[in-house]
Amino acid sequence: MRAPDFWFTSPSEPTLLARLLSPLGGLYARATARRVASRGKAIDCPVICVGNLNAGGTGKTPTVIAVAQYLLGKGLSPHAVSRGYGGTLDGPEEVHERSHNAGQTGDEPLLLAAFVPTWVSKDRLEGCRKAAAVGADIILLDDGFQNPSVRKDISIIVVDAVKGFGNGRCIPAGPLREPVAEGLKRADLLLSIGPSDAQQEFFRRWGASICVPHMRGALVPLQTGMDWAGQKFLAFAGIGHPEKFFLTLRDLGADLVETQSLEDHQELTPALFARLEARAKSLGAQLVTTEKDAVRLPMQHRSKVLSLPVRLEIEDWSPLEMALENTLPKHE
Repeated sequence: MRAPDFWFTSPSEPTLLARLLSPLGGLYARATARRVASRGKAIDCPVICVGNLNAGGTGKTPTVIAVAQYLLGKGLSPHAVSRGYGGTLDGPEEVHERSHNAGQTGDEPLLLAAFVPTWVSKDRLEGCRKAAAVGADIILLDDGFQNPSVRKDISIIVVDAVKGFGNGRCIPAGPLREPVAEGLKRADLLLSIGPSDAQQEFFRRWGASICVPHMRGALVPLQTGMDWAGQKFLAFAGIGHPEKFFLTLRDLGADLVETQSLEDHQELTPALFARLEARAKSLGAQLVTTEKDAVRLPMQHRSKVLSLPVRLEIEDWSPLEMALENTLPKHE
């Protein structure tokens, strides 16, 4: 479900609806606090949790990929563990691009598996134990900050610098799974993702609440040699904030004659794809989507759709480096 607009009004000027729903948000926050009171069970290797305080997409998957590549560069053997949102597998089971599809694993694990060994497990504790048993020396827990089953050695909170923490209220009055102050008390690092102007505005609004080292990053299109200018495109995306994808394409010079925002993780059924294909043909446009959406396409349709890969570029890795030094003394 797409986040309602009133979630992202100013914290100092919430809408009437947000104020009316605030008591329910308070109940949600208290339920979360009870659930996360346990530290969870330790794993035989360190666990880095990449999570968020907001419901919906904030850039966790690109963050897991970036952190995995960083750890690989340090000679470590990271594995990713995901619950496989939208998939049918219970797990724990290792994801293989050639033998699994997004209907089984969910789209995020299938994308992660191209970069690092990835496990799907509805039971995150069992997934982490399995990864450690087969050779992981550090685990990247994709989401799970509010899941109390696994003890986290480092928790990274990811936030979209443009959206921030919205109106600062909990579901259903706002976008938060738990209050900012309470969530950041349990975190080790905060990573805000967005362009420099959005980063400045995010810090202006939320800087006083930040009590952990603050990292900044931006999603940058991967250079593939594709010339996006001078061609018509029908762009579609089923991610947390499709408008960011559309803006990136426009910044590259693409002529977007039409955009279609799908629900986050929406299944790309044959009927839906047929409609998209027919519409693109009528407009004389090329279909284009995100990497995460592309892995949900049936194999026979992937050659018909371009995808725009993006990678997260971190301004300064030193806060994570310091956290790792405290967590992994045996690797020094």
